[in-house]
Amino acid sequence: MPRKRIVSKTQGGVLVLLLLVLVTICGAFSAMLGIDLAGSEDPATDIPPSLPPLFITDTPFAPNPNILTHTPVIVGQEPPASGAWWEVYFTDPVNHRNPNVPSGSVEEKLIQYINAAQSSIHIASFEFDLTNVAQALIAANARGVDVRWVTDDEHGLLADQEPGHGQFAMLRNAGIEVRDDLGRTAFMHNKFWIFDRQIVWTGSTNVTKSGIYDQNNNVIVIRSPELGAIYEREFDEMWNGQFGANSPSTLADQSLTIEGSQILVIFTSEDPVLESVIIPFVQGAQSNVYFMAFSFTDYPLADAMIQARLRGLDVAGVFEAFGSTSESSELRTLFCGDVPVRQDGNGGFLHHKVIVVDERYVITGSLNFSTRAETTNDENVIIIDNPDIARRYVEEFERVWAIGRDPKPADMGCD
Repeated sequence: MPRKRIVSKTQGGVLVLLLLVLVTICGAFSAMLGIDLAGSEDPATDIPPSLPPLFITDTPFAPNPNILTHTPVIVGQEPPASGAWWEVYFTDPVNHRNPNVPSGSVEEKLIQYINAAQSSIHIASFEFDLTNVAQALIAANARGVDVRWVTDDEHGLLADQEPGHGQFAMLRNAGIEVRDDLGRTAFMHNKFWIFDRQIVWTGSTNVTKSGIYDQNNNVIVIRSPELGAIYEREFDEMWNGQFGANSPSTLADQSLTIEGSQILVIFTSEDPVLESVIIPFVQGAQSNVYFMAFSFTDYPLADAMIQARLRGLDVAGVFEAFGSTSESSELRTLFCGDVPVRQDGNGGFLHHKVIVVDERYVITGSLNFSTRAETTNDENVIIIDNPDIARRYVEEFERVWAIGRDPKPADMGCD
């Protein structure tokens, strides 16, 4: 059986603050889903007749599966690689392992976006060691594009002095300004790029040789001035020295709809995301939940997946092998809770931070499923309601699952 823990975020008067935070998030979700949740203790009874009933769970923040018509995913059908406003890329450490041959790689795609930029390239990215990308940014700067980069101090500018690095120095020597997160112990762990204030590139991929050529990672690119404005606002906060939980929350203005696809963006640590957003999506699942996780140490999320499995849903996930058998990892919790889980078979890291719900909702971004990521780091999570995009991520899950390894029961020690 999975180990039992009592999880408490606060006590006494601080609970009031937590409730206020939850009310804010509730408002953001109601705006995202087009539902008025205010003033109703039982959301199933007070919905106007013109709207479908809410899906009842233990929390009012769960996604409503009736808002949009579900497009079925046909197994074996090749999904589109892109739509009119989105593109999805996955690193391929089997066929694209050589940084000296970027053709066909995620790096090549990124350079294409850099070369096409007309006015601005604003970057919040954790690490960097790709010289070809540095050269493309220098060329963009030379033709008048506003290029700026916010990075982590330890893993960004300090690491730039290590062998094989020096790309930030190249940018600075060319007149491109790079700022770090002011020496905090927490990480500026984002991985997002904004091109011309209207194209957002995000996901789990660090702009490094290992991130693109050794690891399993994902990138989603969305063309939307409205989404660009959301990420630009977060970039501006960090550029002006506002990091962590004390940076301003704009959650109420971080949802939008593009051609019928609802999108919600959450930035931590100014706003919570695990228990208030991600877990409700798992609790509201109707058919399946698939995940790929570099680090998964959040017990409430693991428990939500076990409960979904007990409800008869298809729940399965792949952990990065390194550290997955540590005491803090939830691999054992899920394995002992009868959730099918595997450890990845990639010689490099499985670096995804992905959950797909009902082959419709995609949760991705920079955030590992951990307390540190939520409460101290600067991270971004994007949730997208789009079956075509979800289909791409399910295919990636199937590829990763196929080469994964089942945990050894003797190593799990289930009671």
